[in-house]
Amino acid sequence: MNITPSSVVVVTGASSGLGVELAYEAARRGACVVLVARRADRLNDVAQRVTELGGKPEVIVADVSQEAECYRVIDTTLSAHGRIDVLFNNAGRGNMARVEDTSTEQWRSMFAVNVDSIFWLTARALPSMRARNAGHIVAISSVAGRYGHPLNAAYVAAKHAVVGFIAALRTELVGTNIHATTICPAGIVTEWADATEGGSIGAMYGAAIPRSRVIARENGMPTAPLSRMMSAKECSDIIWQAVDAGRSDDVYTHSGTRELAVLSTQNRLEQEDKFEALWIAMNQTYEEHQASK
Repeated sequence: MNITPSSVVVVTGASSGLGVELAYEAARRGACVVLVARRADRLNDVAQRVTELGGKPEVIVADVSQEAECYRVIDTTLSAHGRIDVLFNNAGRGNMARVEDTSTEQWRSMFAVNVDSIFWLTARALPSMRARNAGHIVAISSVAGRYGHPLNAAYVAAKHAVVGFIAALRTELVGTNIHATTICPAGIVTEWADATEGGSIGAMYGAAIPRSRVIARENGMPTAPLSRMMSAKECSDIIWQAVDAGRSDDVYTHSGTRELAVLSTQNRLEQEDKFEALWIAMNQTYEEHQASK
């Protein structure tokens, strides 16, 4: 898609991390950038930088885990600009808890922000895109949307739902000039991993990874094939390449993760075995964490 100064790009979760970098790249292309998140102060800081980079910012403070708020985001944007060229469904949050420790409230929270928001925003934006026969809907899922990880089943289930939703949407867009793309990143250097509900999943990985290497060495297991952490800017650049391409395959931003996703569909046992030492380490670390409370 050719982004021009007349283009309108909506970014949810635009107050930090990947959302900020997606917004900045839209600004570099001169677009009107609609910045959506809950934190007004941070959005205003991002808006100032968007202006400096050559974009035209608009701030909408909203909680996209609420249906009415999602509709307000789309309706406000269309009322002001008459179009949405790219909708980045980037807002998301993780959790840390074993299945039996996950409350219904936390389960529903994971689906509200990670899945429901994408449905509400996309469904509201589609009629305008269909009228113009143009637009691109981008949904940030995760490698957790392709294969399992311990201690965040609610998040993993939600991200799997994102993959399914966009796959179904693509079948409804056949024959149009409207595109839908799923993004499946692995680790990105942002505050996301420390803002997970139930505790920091980032701290859990930080403790479990070195422990897993010891477990692997002592038990003749492979060390988990973890990809390197990526900056938000690096990840954003890859996502924008997909937007530029128009119709694209699912996007795996991190090296080796596509292969693991394919393996999980062909031989889940083999895929799980590659991570066994890490999953053991994470479960042990979690048990110690729970016992220390």
